[in-house]
Amino acid sequence: MKILHIAAHLGGGVGKAHAEVTACDRSDIRRHFALLEEPRDRRFAHAIVAAGATADVVADMAELARRAADADIVQVEWWNHPRLYAALCAAGLPAARFIFWSHISGLFAPFLPEGLTDAGSAFIATSPCSLPEGETLRRRAIGSGFGFALPQDRTPAVARNPRAVGYLGTVDFAKMHSRIFDAIDAASPRAGAFAVTFHGGVAPDGPVPLAQAAMRHPGRVQLAGHTPDPRAALERLGIFFYLLDPRHYGTAENALVEAMSLGVVPIVLANPCEQAIVEHGITGFVEPDIEAAARRLAWALDHPEALPPIGSAAMQAMAETRTAQRSATAFASLYDAVLADRPEVIDFAALLGASPAEWFLSTQGARRSAWPELAAAKPWARGGGESKGSLAHFRACFPEDPGLATL
Repeated sequence: MKILHIAAHLGGGVGKAHAEVTACDRSDIRRHFALLEEPRDRRFAHAIVAAGATADVVADMAELARRAADADIVQVEWWNHPRLYAALCAAGLPAARFIFWSHISGLFAPFLPEGLTDAGSAFIATSPCSLPEGETLRRRAIGSGFGFALPQDRTPAVARNPRAVGYLGTVDFAKMHSRIFDAIDAASPRAGAFAVTFHGGVAPDGPVPLAQAAMRHPGRVQLAGHTPDPRAALERLGIFFYLLDPRHYGTAENALVEAMSLGVVPIVLANPCEQAIVEHGITGFVEPDIEAAARRLAWALDHPEALPPIGSAAMQAMAETRTAQRSATAFASLYDAVLADRPEVIDFAALLGASPAEWFLSTQGARRSAWPELAAAKPWARGGGESKGSLAHFRACFPEDPGLATL
């Protein structure tokens, strides 16, 4: 069974997910990853090859089409990367059994392009929060964030370090809630002084250090920088204070899943993605707002004896639901079903748009008929920034495109 994966690259969470799933594959599954740009970080590409798959960068779109024709199934690793739009629309891909695995939630910008969830043989999300209408075999969630194996002694990390609070991940207000430091400032535990350690790279002259400096209690925040050993950093924590922006587009939330798999008790906000991972009062705490999160942090620091059962429940839940083997088995069953389908041609230009400007507009949430009004309103201009999939990212990939210049 030959699976061709079309992916912009294999960095970050996407690469990690595929490295772990490929290592659990059924023996009859053969994967090849056609990458659309040189990966900056080759760790996961190397791990995927070591697990038995193949991977290379394909710049020739005719070659990409030939590989699609030779595959039993073509799996598109979907997120709003400009080069993915270009490849799908320019390669002249032949009739194939297409599966889309979406690595963004689609609940906020970047949205899923209109019609994508109904295209091809199957649309697979990485979180059930992306499928509010419910799931079927061909339209379902298969997780891409996996925890660590259960520790042999089953002792949750919180039992060892109940008052050690931390965060691990993107230390930037593009991902973190803009008021996360307010919550830390506002927490008033009777147990006394505490600090929250943030693991992740930080621009020294960026907004995060400035926000820390403006706190009433700046000593409550410790910016530890990037850690080469996330597991060791998480094992030293008891409470995972993971307050994210309500419009973040993540789904896998690897750091959250990994923390819970080690028995660290999470405190999160009631965002759709986090609610699909944390069960309030059972495997962690899901709070409605910043003020409630501050109160919960104070309560947790004051009641360390209440946390180990929650840490143990989190460990067990992740071991049962967030494993690479579970996702590999789900994909194998899906592939078996899809093989019975007749290959079909997808008109990607009609689905996504015919130009870089239209590709970008498809990520902004309006139906195709409303694109002219959307282009005039320019809602993206208020946010600015050069994050992945932003207007700046599209312009960097297609600097000569007049439509993007107009936007």
